[in-house]
Order: sequence, then structure tokens, then C-alpha cells
Amino acid sequence: MTSGSDSLDALRDLVGRPSRRRFSDEPVPRTDVERMIDVARRTGSARNRQPWRFVAVTDAELRARLAACGAYARHLAGAPLVLVVVGRENGFRDTAFDLGRVAQSLILAAAACGYDTCLATFYPDDNVDTVADLLGIGSGWRAEHALSVGRAREVDAPVGTSAVPTGRHAVADLLTWT
Repeated sequence: MTSGSDSLDALRDLVGRPSRRRFSDEPVPRTDVERMIDVARRTGSARNRQPWRFVAVTDAELRARLAACGAYARHLAGAPLVLVVVGRENGFRDTAFDLGRVAQSLILAAAACGYDTCLATFYPDDNVDTVADLLGIGSGWRAEHALSVGRAREVDAPVGTSAVPTGRHAVADLLTWT
């Protein structure tokens, strides 16, 4: 049995895994996808509404079409698996929070299975509508986010400088005691 400190260190490492946008061609087996969804479906939600559904997309042409639905979705084309998170349009303010929780659960479940991920946003609303048409999502549901899932591709060192800041704020900068 591991100590509480060891468990917390392992959780910190799991939560802190970087997003990956380049993947090998290795497919993600259906059994692994179902295991990830099984973990995610256990995520708590307000009043246990579970306002989510998932669409697993492996077809390369459909992944490419999804990748065209927003500047922050382009990496979906190169992933062997795209998991689209579909949320219920129910008018409750906490639904977006529940969807964020279930997306984080999916990311952690994928990491525990040895896969890398990157969250995608279908933005603006015209793209959300296009995704609904592509996937045949019925009324009362919206697909605003998806995850690219796969094994990270070995790549050369990055070229140039990233516009995205790196690192994390210190606990002392984030936490206030009263």
C-alpha cells in the first residue's frame, strides 16, 4: 500500500500531464474506449442529472471534418480517436460545470490507460451546429467540445517560441487564508 503522500504525488503527475496534439497511427481499441467511458460516467453531477453523452469517432474523413470546425479543433484530424462530449441543453447553469468535470474524468481515464489527449473547442456556434449535423446529434443536445486521444508521436524538439505560457502558478499565489 502506498502512503498518502505517494498517492498524491501520483495524482499530481497524472493531472499535470501535458496536452498532446500529435499522435501515432496506433488505433485505440474499443475496449479501452469503453473503459474510459465507464470511468467518466461515474463523475458526479448536479442532482445526478448526468447531462452528457459521448460519440467515439475513428473514421479519418469524419475526424478531418470535425477538425475544420474551429481553430482550436485542428488537432482532431491527426488523432486515431476523437471523443466528442455531447451535453444536454437543459437550461441549468451547472450543466457546463458538469460537462467540464466529465471531460476532466475522460482525460484522466485516458491517461490511466496510457493515452495522451488534447481538449478541442468547437467555436463559434456555427461550428457547434455543423458538428451536430455531422454526427446526427438530435435536438436538445450540443457538442461544444471533444478530445483527441492516442499515443503521442515522437517528434523533434519544437521550433520557435510558443505563445502559450508554461509552468504553473505557485500555491502561495493562488491560495488565500482567512
